[in-house]
Amino acid sequence: MFLIVSVEHKGAAMAEAPIKRALISVTDKTGIVEFAQTLTKEFGVEVISTGGTAKILEEAGVPVVPIESYTGFPEMMDGRVKTLHPRVHGGLLCRRDNPGHVADAENNGIGMIDLVCVNLYEFEKTVADPSVTLENAIEHIDIGGPSMLRSAAKNNDFVTVVVDPADYGRVLDEMRVHDGATTRASRQQLALKVFKTTAAYDGAIATYLSGVVEAEQSKFPETLLVKATKEQDLRYGENPQQSAAFYKIPGAPAHSLANAQQLQGKPLSYNNLLDTDAAWAAVREFDDPSVIILKHQNPCGSATAENVVKAYDRAFACDPLSAFGGIIAVNREVPLELVEHFADINKQFVEVLIAPSFTEEAFERLSKRTNLRVLATGGIDRSRELEMRTVDGGLLVQDLDHADEAADSFEVVTKRQPTPEELSDLVFAWKVCKTVKSNAILVAKDQAGIGMGPGQPNRVDAALLACERAEAACERMGIDSKNLVAASDAFFPFRDNVDTLAAHGVTAIIQPGGSVRDDESIAACDEYGIAMVFTGTEKAKSREFGGKALILTLPIPNLSVSCFFSVCFMRRLQGFSPEFPNMQAQSSGSCNTSCTLCVSGACVVNRLAFPWLMCASLSPLPLLPSLISPLPLFLFLPLPLLLSLPPSPCSWRLQDI
Repeated sequence: MFLIVSVEHKGAAMAEAPIKRALISVTDKTGIVEFAQTLTKEFGVEVISTGGTAKILEEAGVPVVPIESYTGFPEMMDGRVKTLHPRVHGGLLCRRDNPGHVADAENNGIGMIDLVCVNLYEFEKTVADPSVTLENAIEHIDIGGPSMLRSAAKNNDFVTVVVDPADYGRVLDEMRVHDGATTRASRQQLALKVFKTTAAYDGAIATYLSGVVEAEQSKFPETLLVKATKEQDLRYGENPQQSAAFYKIPGAPAHSLANAQQLQGKPLSYNNLLDTDAAWAAVREFDDPSVIILKHQNPCGSATAENVVKAYDRAFACDPLSAFGGIIAVNREVPLELVEHFADINKQFVEVLIAPSFTEEAFERLSKRTNLRVLATGGIDRSRELEMRTVDGGLLVQDLDHADEAADSFEVVTKRQPTPEELSDLVFAWKVCKTVKSNAILVAKDQAGIGMGPGQPNRVDAALLACERAEAACERMGIDSKNLVAASDAFFPFRDNVDTLAAHGVTAIIQPGGSVRDDESIAACDEYGIAMVFTGTEKAKSREFGGKALILTLPIPNLSVSCFFSVCFMRRLQGFSPEFPNMQAQSSGSCNTSCTLCVSGACVVNRLAFPWLMCASLSPLPLLPSLISPLPLFLFLPLPLLLSLPPSPCSWRLQDI
C-alpha cells in the first residue's frame, strides 16, 4: 500500500489566465500594427493606447480605447502626464490572488491590464546629435514609459510585458499554444529584459547629465555607468579553458573596431579582437600611408611610405619571423598589389586584415583565403572614448594614449640638435612606441620600426633587445645600421640606457623626461654626441599634481656649514608648513660655494655626504656660537616673513615641478 502526497507551489499551481486587456504605447512602431491586429482579431484583446500609437492603430482599423477615455483625465502638460494614473498602475500592480488588492481595485473602478507593450523615447539617439540642447535632451527623458514597464515587470506573475519588437512573435505564438495566455517562465524572461532596458536607459541619462554637470569638474564622473550589449559569444577566451563574449557599447565611434564590418573569414576570437584593436589604434596615429603588423599586442612591423604597398613591404621587412600569424592594419584603402605582396610574394599567414576599405580586385583575391578575417571600418577617425580595464573587484579608467605631441613642442635638452631626418624618425618612433608593451624601446630608421624591445623587466634589456633586432633588420634589408633613432615610453632612470643605445649606433633619442637623474642621461648623450629630445609628458604630469618647490640658495663656502643650514631650515619648515611634507637638500657647484635647498612633495636626490647629514641633524645649539653670519636668524623666522625679506644674503624662489 502506497500513500502519495503531492505538494504544489502556489504560483505553479495557478492556472494561466488569458490576456484580455493590453496597453500599447511605443516609440518604435516596427511591427506594432500587425501585433495589435492579431491581439484584437485572433484573441479578442481590448487595446488601450496613447497619442501617436493610437492614431496609427486606428488608421489600420484596430479598435482602440484612448488613454484619456480609460483614465477619465485628458493628456496634459504637453503629454508629460497621460499614463501616470491609478487606473493604469493599479491595473498593472494588482495581484490577482490577493483578495485585498482585488477589493481595492473593484472599489475604485480599476480594471486589470494583462499586457503592456511599451518602448521608450529615443534618448540616446537624441543626445548623440552634437547640436542637441540640454532642454531638448530633458524633454526626451521618458517618465510614463519606464513607470509602466516597471509596474508590469514587478507584477510578472500576472502581467506580460513587452519592450522589444523582436518579442512580438514569441508572445503571439505562446498565446496560441496556451489559449490566449503566456507562461510564467516567459513572463519572467520578459520582465528581466525590461529591468535591463530601464537600467540602461537611466544609465544613458545619468551619463549624459554627468557630461553636462560634471564636465567642468572632471572627465571622470563620480559614478561610472557602462552599458554594453552582447554581440556574440566567442569560442573561448584568452586560453581554451576560459569562456568569453564580445560586447558592444552603444554610440561607439563610427569607425571603431566594434562597428567594423567583417567581410569574410572565421569568427573573431578573444585574442583576435585584442590584437586587432591594438593594431587599428596604432595605425590611426599616422596621417601618411601606414601599415602596422602586430603580434600579441606588440607592433613587430611598422612603416610609413608614399603608398601603403611600400609601407607594407617595409613593415614586413622589419621582422618577417614575428609577422607570421599577425594582424595587418592599414590606414588607406587596400589595393590588389598589397594583397599580392603578403599573400603571394611573402606567403604571410595573416589572422586579420583591417582597413577602411578594399578595392574590388583586392577583395576578390582575398576571397581565395576563406579563413582570413577581413574587416572594413569605412573610415579612419580615432576613438575618443575612455579606456577601461578590470582589476580584482574594481575598474581602472584612463584617457586613450594618443601621441598628439607636435615636434615643435619637444624640448631638445642636449648640446646637439637632431637633424631634420632624425626628428622625422623620432616623431614616427614616438607614435609607434606607445603601442609597445612597457618597458618599451623602439629603434627606427627611415620611417620604419626596425627594432622593438617590449615588456622587459628593465629598460636596459629592452634597449639591448631593440638594438639587436634593429641590427638584424638592417642586415636583412641591406641598409646601414648607423644613424638610428630610439624612442622610450618612459624616462631613463639611469644613464646605462644611453650607454646601451650609443653602443649600437643610435644617434638620437626621444623620451618623456622627468627622472631625477635626467642630468646624467643628458650628460651621457653629450659625451656620445647624441641628440636627446624630451616630449615633456612627465613634466606636465608633475604640474598637474600641483607640485611646488621652494628653492633656497645660501652663499656658504663650507660644505659642513651648508649642511647645517639646510637641515635646520628643513626642520623648521617641517614644523609649520604642511605644504612641503617631504624635504631633501642638494648641494650645487663643485666648490661647495652654495647650497640649494629644494623643498617639495617630490623626491629630490640628496647629493650631500651621509656623515655630514648625520652630524647636521643633531641639535644646532653647539654650532651657533661659532657662526658669525646672521643667516641663522633667517632659519627660525616664519615662512611668510622669510619670503618677504630682501634677497641678500640669500635668495629663494617658488617653482613648479
